[in-house]
Amino acid sequence: MTEKEKQQAGELYFGNDKELMAERVTAKKLCAEYNAITYNDYQKKERILDRLLALRGENTWIEANFFCDYGYNIVIGDNFYSNHNLVILDCADVIFGDNVFIGPNCGFYTAGHPIDAEQRNSGLEYSKPIKVGSNVWIGGNVCVMPGVTIGDNTVIGGGSVVVDDIPSGVVAAGNPCKVIRPITEKDKM
Repeated sequence: MTEKEKQQAGELYFGNDKELMAERVTAKKLCAEYNAITYNDYQKKERILDRLLALRGENTWIEANFFCDYGYNIVIGDNFYSNHNLVILDCADVIFGDNVFIGPNCGFYTAGHPIDAEQRNSGLEYSKPIKVGSNVWIGGNVCVMPGVTIGDNTVIGGGSVVVDDIPSGVVAAGNPCKVIRPITEKDKM
């Protein structure tokens, strides 16, 4: 089994494998090109996102700077907006539903490292997929950790560290992120 196959299967793998490193270099170059594009050159930005991401829906806008590891594990639904400094460590799938809004300085991290120092120091790592539902708003400076699912119609408060699944239809915040309350009709302005 190759290191990439182990990575995709959720097993421990060596991240410094030559194939994986070459794929990261390709993605990093595309991210650098994307981040250097003149702000209003929409067509060029879309062309790079089409080359970088596995799939994206209509009306995708990612403010520079944007960084990812591979790109081919990222799926974005329709009406996606991310503010500046989005980081997606997509060693496993990162899937966003429709109508997802992300504040500045947010990170989605599928990559993790063993707690055992000997394993960690040997270069082993693992990855677990992240799924974000539809109609989700994620405030600024949020970290979403490996293996997390965020349900539909949910708001994650700024500064949260999401280490466990968050259900649909709630406001959640904190470190670690916890459900604060359900979203109700009273939340309509």
